[in-house]
Amino acid sequence: MEYDVAIVGAGPAGLACALRLKQQKPELGVCVLEKGAEAGAHLLSGAILEPAALDELLPEWRQEFTATCVPASRDKFVLLTRKRRIPLPLPPQMNNHGNFIVSLNQLGAWLAEKAEALGVDIFPGFAGDELLYGPDDRVIGVRVGDMGRQADGSEGPNFAAGVDIHSRLTVLAEGCRGSLAKGLIAKFALDRDCDPQTYGLGFKELWQLPDGRGKPGHILHSVGWPLDGGVYGGSFVYHLDADRVYVGFVIGLDYRDPEFAPFEAFQQFKHHPMMRKLLAGAELVSAGARAIVEGGWQSMPRLETPGALLVGDAGGMLNVPKIKGIHLALRSGMLAARHFVERGDSQGFDARFRHSPAGLELKKVRNIRPGFRHGFWAGLANAALETVTAGRLPYTLRNHADHSALQKLAEYKSPDRGWVKRELPPRDRLASVYFSATDHDENQPVHLHVADTDICVTRCAEEFGNPCTRFCPVGVYEIVSDEAGKRLQINAANCVHCKACDIKDPYGIIDWVTPEGGSGPNYPGL
Repeated sequence: MEYDVAIVGAGPAGLACALRLKQQKPELGVCVLEKGAEAGAHLLSGAILEPAALDELLPEWRQEFTATCVPASRDKFVLLTRKRRIPLPLPPQMNNHGNFIVSLNQLGAWLAEKAEALGVDIFPGFAGDELLYGPDDRVIGVRVGDMGRQADGSEGPNFAAGVDIHSRLTVLAEGCRGSLAKGLIAKFALDRDCDPQTYGLGFKELWQLPDGRGKPGHILHSVGWPLDGGVYGGSFVYHLDADRVYVGFVIGLDYRDPEFAPFEAFQQFKHHPMMRKLLAGAELVSAGARAIVEGGWQSMPRLETPGALLVGDAGGMLNVPKIKGIHLALRSGMLAARHFVERGDSQGFDARFRHSPAGLELKKVRNIRPGFRHGFWAGLANAALETVTAGRLPYTLRNHADHSALQKLAEYKSPDRGWVKRELPPRDRLASVYFSATDHDENQPVHLHVADTDICVTRCAEEFGNPCTRFCPVGVYEIVSDEAGKRLQINAANCVHCKACDIKDPYGIIDWVTPEGGSGPNYPGL
């Protein structure tokens, strides 16, 4: 199949690129590949929308987008102890006046409809399996993954070979830690001149509250308990309409404690007296988890290579102090489209983005997230200094790879975090899989590749105590015993595509690749 532009990923960056291409040059042939069963199925974000970029892309959205969209009305920022909450001054970056609480899942589906109306071909259920290269190593398109392979890799009765899509430009908008972007960055050393990317692991749940308890537009962020000062992270509570509320937690994956369990930390947060009062008698509707790029300006790889561009989270575009990335994803996709229409290729896009308002926004806040590497209070002090000086200090703090931060069992003693016995759902990680509506054919090939499983039951068990059994939010990894001894068991059907394993594994031997198209979670309303 031949197109002028092939876009991988039907998120805000990819769809904004497709829309802008058709708005500026309708005769272009544009397609979007989406690994989810439908556009929006795999999209998960807080999500508070800073609307200026969407106003520019689709001025009619405020009248036409009728799904979850609640104007922000009040912000609070608190420090939690085990039993109390202490009000803190609201950082300027977290002021949400004029913003909207939205469902990114629903927004993505609506953007896809708008793109199709302009003539964009959107292919849900078609996962990009590998990039295609010409003889000069220029990217010339994408190969779609096969459908209907058996667990052993053989062709099943319903086998259909993946197609090759050739294009003048390939835009990678896969989101955080996309497998094609990861391969492209490695092949051309696009991260040669930047720091390692750093990540967070985000959890989100949708709850139905008892009648009258919701406060539409109210926004609460917290730091502190159940985390200790050595773990970066915090919570969000966003009130929607109809007595619904988003409850979420984000944990920096640069934590040191090999016995730390991010999923359990999130569940503990819900048992703080403040949250127990909110959620008493409420019903859990849906849940999900995904990794989040946190490295910012100094960890952005080069965004171009001949024939291909990186946009959105695939390029590391998230403003951590704002806790927002949707507007940057939209702007990067729109800018990529404009660049191709004006230039006809990818050359010069990296510099163009970095000097754009979106790029300069990231540069301004570049030192806030890495300042927390030395502890919570030091991070707050640094954040205050960076805010007062508007990011003009003449230095840039460095980032380090998350997996390198993990300490060995013999070198680290886990602190007492005061965690309590919990009662609220989900009861465990397997139950959380149910609330994510995750679906993989049990007979398809495992999409989590471990290069050397012997390490798991020898060195990793001894040195780190198999942290994959704790940092995975849905219990994909288990160490089991049988007649042959201990072995690693991969429960790939549980995977919600968060990619924490690809990031935090201390030996770097886990490689997440796309499963069969259409597989994975489904996040309606999240």
